[in-house]
Amino acid sequence: MGDVKQAIQNGNTVLGIELGSTRIKAVLIDEEHKVIAAGSHDWENSYIDNVWTYSIDEVWSGLQDSYQKMKEDVKQQYGVTINKIGSIGFSAMMHGYMAFGQDEQLLVPFRTWRNNITEEASTKLTELFQYNIPQRWSIAHLYQAILNKEEHVDDVQFITTLAGYVHWKLTGKKVLGVGEASGVFPIDLETKSFNQRMIQQFNQLNEASQLSWQLEDILPEVLVAGEEAGILSDEGAKLLDVTGDLTGGNPLCPPEGDAGTGMVATNSVAQRTGNVSAGTSAFAMVVLEKDLSKVHPEIDLVTTPSGSLVAMAHSNNCTSDLNAWVGLFEEFSQQVGMELDKNKLFEMLFAKALEGDADAGGLLSFGYLSGEHMTHFEEGRPLFVRSSESNFNLANFMRTHLYTSFGAMKIGMDILTKEEGVQLDEVLGHGGIFKTEGVAQKMLAAAFDVPVSVMETAGEGGAWGIALLGSYMINKEQDETLEEYLNEKVFADEVVKTISPDKTDVAGYEQFIERYKEGLQIERAAVDYLPQN
Repeated sequence: MGDVKQAIQNGNTVLGIELGSTRIKAVLIDEEHKVIAAGSHDWENSYIDNVWTYSIDEVWSGLQDSYQKMKEDVKQQYGVTINKIGSIGFSAMMHGYMAFGQDEQLLVPFRTWRNNITEEASTKLTELFQYNIPQRWSIAHLYQAILNKEEHVDDVQFITTLAGYVHWKLTGKKVLGVGEASGVFPIDLETKSFNQRMIQQFNQLNEASQLSWQLEDILPEVLVAGEEAGILSDEGAKLLDVTGDLTGGNPLCPPEGDAGTGMVATNSVAQRTGNVSAGTSAFAMVVLEKDLSKVHPEIDLVTTPSGSLVAMAHSNNCTSDLNAWVGLFEEFSQQVGMELDKNKLFEMLFAKALEGDADAGGLLSFGYLSGEHMTHFEEGRPLFVRSSESNFNLANFMRTHLYTSFGAMKIGMDILTKEEGVQLDEVLGHGGIFKTEGVAQKMLAAAFDVPVSVMETAGEGGAWGIALLGSYMINKEQDETLEEYLNEKVFADEVVKTISPDKTDVAGYEQFIERYKEGLQIERAAVDYLPQN
């Protein structure tokens, strides 16, 4: 404890903060990369004027609350107050649209990754660039606003992501890490910056050529892992720590997206490795050995924080509907006078799923709380459906909801493994769904037919991942790559638990996914005939 206390007092710590979909988490790590304190703040997106958003006030109050709770954790454990930090890193959910005008004010409410409102722009840009531009990407949001002739477009001075925004306000630097930037606009893998040919193609579009700005003038600068991305200003320090205890002058690493920090937190930045982040949304990321043979609308191409090409199969929906069902069981347990701890309830219900039939008994559900681009739904309608012949019991019910959490992502992964022949040695899972040991891990191994590993540190997630990037920036040796740093200095002694796919489960999941694909027409009917409100 003495060493940790000394490290905090000397500022030999790293702070990582990630703004996720449902939680803002701050972690402080020591020189051994261990989490020594943490704080979190729960929040939820709002659906306002047909747009999924978070308010700017919520961003700052949530950041301040998570930082304050981490700071209180330090005080309680070690009896010291944080004044300085070795380095700081910010991460957030990728993509989306934050556009700022001349007075540095937000021109329209923050449009998150969750919005499926840019189909026209996405289609046209994919065709123009011959490169997949998903609806979530910042450039799709910008171009859709242009196509819609939105009033604010001509006033745009700068666009960025949520992580980029927070970083900018704390340092004055308009920068992004290359992994985060790869979800804004395509990256040139040689220069590790935005693709200049595509920028010129965009500028020459009829609609864009009439504007007062050129695309290159409103995009952030792109940096790779290990580069210094600015210094915490005195104003920024006060914005983060409202008590004024934190001083300015702390270096910041490039702000990254949750995809990149997930790769780092699971040591999945090398080729032939992959990781699955499963929470509100789910995405599988595979570091590629070569380019894909053609454009696939279902597959995003992004990069690791050091700039290697990554194929990403992303689904907008994962655990939200599953969590809602567990909430229903919690309500029932309270009704019958059995107060069950929520974590214990999850463990019980997840464990029950292991008793289910391999194909989940013929049951089917779609946890589409919002639209799902992977299966081409602009809106979502969560539903559960069964036939009169289905084997309807609790085990199959829970297994179905675990299976369907990975359903849309599985469709994307099949494109990589079955059509493109991408080879995978293992996948590392992280996120809340993997907290109950061995259950979701076994289901994912069945879905992907590949060994799935979970690390003891996987629960730390993206906040820890961005803290590791902050540590790499200040502690790396000359010419030491991110892969080397993670392998030799962070994960060398990591305890990893691996589950290999069970042949019966793999066959059962294949039956389930065929039912899932056929059942999409039921989901389509629900979207068409059930009003949103």
